[in-house]
Amino acid sequence: METIRHRTVKVNGVSLHVAECGEGPLILFIHGFPELWYTWRHQILGLAALGFRAVAPDLRGYGDSDAPAPADAYTALHVVGDLVALLDAVAAEEKAFVVGHDWGAMMAWYLCLLRPDRVKALVNLSVPWIPRNPGRKPLDGYQAAYGDDYYICRFQEPGEIEAQFAEMGTRRVLEGMLTYRIPGPLFFVKGKGFGHLVDDPVVLPSWLRREDIDYYVDKFEKKGFTGGINYYRNFNQNWELMAPWDGAQVKVPVKFIVGELDLVYHMPGVKDFIHKGGFKKTVPLLEEVVVMEGVAHFLNQERPHDINQHIYDFFSKF
Repeated sequence: METIRHRTVKVNGVSLHVAECGEGPLILFIHGFPELWYTWRHQILGLAALGFRAVAPDLRGYGDSDAPAPADAYTALHVVGDLVALLDAVAAEEKAFVVGHDWGAMMAWYLCLLRPDRVKALVNLSVPWIPRNPGRKPLDGYQAAYGDDYYICRFQEPGEIEAQFAEMGTRRVLEGMLTYRIPGPLFFVKGKGFGHLVDDPVVLPSWLRREDIDYYVDKFEKKGFTGGINYYRNFNQNWELMAPWDGAQVKVPVKFIVGELDLVYHMPGVKDFIHKGGFKKTVPLLEEVVVMEGVAHFLNQERPHDINQHIYDFFSKF
């Protein structure tokens, strides 16, 4: 089996840690929160063995990559700038295949919207493309739907959720989030940890080993959570920045995969948008939607072989 290689690449004013493996057509893997390149460990090795070159960075703010101090250094334009510069550095002449999950899926959507010339095809997990609503800022919508204890709302005040996470402990936070399987909204009630998760020791599922948690804990204890949380602090800023692309379609070939128990899939209106024509209208080259039965948010770790096969089958068409 090939081993995963690691290096640092300077892009767009920051240094990104990058994991890569294999030779062949390039697949760029983009992680979410609270994750790292490591979330793609099964896909990196699996797709490399199938003849692809897998490249997975720690995004800015995460792991062994730089973490700029200002919260406003984590907008979609900053991150897409990083990704384009990374593609320039690792495959300047080549269109890339892209796979994203969670915030990585959102950044993959923005990458495809802004620079479709750099993307051959996209497999996105968990988060569908949600068109900009010019009449309402995203945080206003989340607050109206769920209230102040909704996790995205609690993440807004600098330092507040970081202090709560410090009180809970890095390991407990990561175990609680990575094993979350409730198909509904996630709350962080002040002083109570996870809103409707019992704050007892977590029993890890078979797909998440103690060594996996140890790796995440080591990196997040060194780096902290602020960089990753700053992505949430730019929801409204991204909304403002994307005004010029209001109504624009995402025009790359797409396969979308979501877990049946994913909290994103159960947000108000998301199922209807995905299955009743809205998604296809805004992403006209959407070729397939897969809903994985009995699977939750971290589907690429929970069902790695199935996800690898979905990625391989789709990208092999091109």
